[in-house]
Amino acid sequence: MNDEDAAAEAPQVFTLSQNAPNPFNPSTVIGFDLASPLPVRLAVYSAVGQKVRELVSGRMSAGRHSVVWDGRDDAGQLTSSGVYLYRLEACGRSETKKMLLLK
Repeated sequence: MNDEDAAAEAPQVFTLSQNAPNPFNPSTVIGFDLASPLPVRLAVYSAVGQKVRELVSGRMSAGRHSVVWDGRDDAGQLTSSGVYLYRLEACGRSETKKMLLLK
């Protein structure tokens, strides 16, 4: 693959995908696209907005990325069944989606 092919395949926009599977147990994959290298933050929150786990915090390259959430909080404890939100922040923008953990 040459540089022109790589540029043609690179995402052109900042997007956050729906997690899969959803609902999930015990883990799920969260995908997102970055059009350029950026500092990003991806975190999981409870339905009432309390931070549960920070999955990504730092600079990432342009392209498609995926992160696995294993249903644990920042302390390593398993979370309970319920609705969770995940939020991607990059370049002054943010996007949030819902997911459902069923046990």
